[in-house]
Amino acid sequence: MIDDLDLGFDEPERGEKGRHRRGFRNRKSGSGGGRGKTVLALLMALILLGGIGGGAFYGFDRIQNYFVTPDYDGSGAGEVTVEIKNGALLADMADALVAADVVKSQKAFVEAAEANSRSKNIQPGTYKLRKQMSAANAVTAMLDLKNKIVNGITIPEGRTSLNIYKLLSEKTKIPVKDFQAAAKNPAGLGIPDWWFTRADGKKSVKSVEGFLFPDTYEIPPKSTAQSILKLMVNRFLSVTGEMTFADRVQKERGGVSPYEALIVASLAQAEAGNKDDLGKVARVAYNRVYGEFPCNCLEMDVTVNYYLESIGKPTKTSAQMTASELDDPKNPYNRKLKGLVPTPINNPGKEALEGAMAPPPGKWLYFVAIDKQGHSAFAETYEGHQRNEARAREAGII
Repeated sequence: MIDDLDLGFDEPERGEKGRHRRGFRNRKSGSGGGRGKTVLALLMALILLGGIGGGAFYGFDRIQNYFVTPDYDGSGAGEVTVEIKNGALLADMADALVAADVVKSQKAFVEAAEANSRSKNIQPGTYKLRKQMSAANAVTAMLDLKNKIVNGITIPEGRTSLNIYKLLSEKTKIPVKDFQAAAKNPAGLGIPDWWFTRADGKKSVKSVEGFLFPDTYEIPPKSTAQSILKLMVNRFLSVTGEMTFADRVQKERGGVSPYEALIVASLAQAEAGNKDDLGKVARVAYNRVYGEFPCNCLEMDVTVNYYLESIGKPTKTSAQMTASELDDPKNPYNRKLKGLVPTPINNPGKEALEGAMAPPPGKWLYFVAIDKQGHSAFAETYEGHQRNEARAREAGII
């Protein structure tokens, strides 16, 4: 900007007759008023630099950051915990680390992770890290399992919500009643209202049963009953979303709603003694309720056991159940109730969900376990079922 100013003039000189005339300085000798020009130029430069100085340095800093990735040096200091959520991408991890002041910039972490071939092994969970680490050191620290706060718990497939609350309470020391209280508001846990739609004309009962996906979970420090159940519900929604469970059920199951299919998945999870039979048991449930089964009822003892557990009574084997328990008119999960029961009776895993979503074709109405591995034999008629029962007795299964 200084070059644009016309600073190359001489001091006016007086001629012989006292008049002013414009002359030119001898540049080699420096004569002709050079000192005055130098002082003026210096003054103007100082004024200009003073005016734009703050902005110039600010602009320089921004330009420097553009070409040089902002990053801390060294291994950092202090201690901070950072949670990496399920499904987090490198950019998501970087955001969490920047927010905790572990790394200086998202770009630094992403570049360091991309330069480390092992970075794909970074797992979701909670990490104990230091503040203001170099991005490369942060990546290395997250790959070291000693820095991962392990507080995991595995929820087996087919457990009821009450059973899950007890498992969670033992692990976290959060009272069971806190989980029960949080479960009273399914919407607050993230379950969309449309999930409870029924196409069979029955009243919808909103329950978290069926939505607490069985898996191994990392419980973050300072978790609450609500945050833990939200974690499980979110996992259910992610898995069923990846499966396109709801869409496929609506397109392929002839008017059955996703919620009804979820109920069937829970029945299959409870009744099938082997994962190979999950789809076939689901098909039996559909055939009994929506097919030509005389009562259009389930006639599955597992629904009775669910009711017994819900009212605080011990569960029983089929042989132990009394006639009044098998056919209790006060039981909304009565095995002779027409149609499907009000809610799922447990929390099914992915294979049970797949079985209810896309069961194999068949007209089976009956099944019975026939070996110690839990495989069942299926029949379309009661006579065929009786023959299968004879096989089961010979094998010592029933």
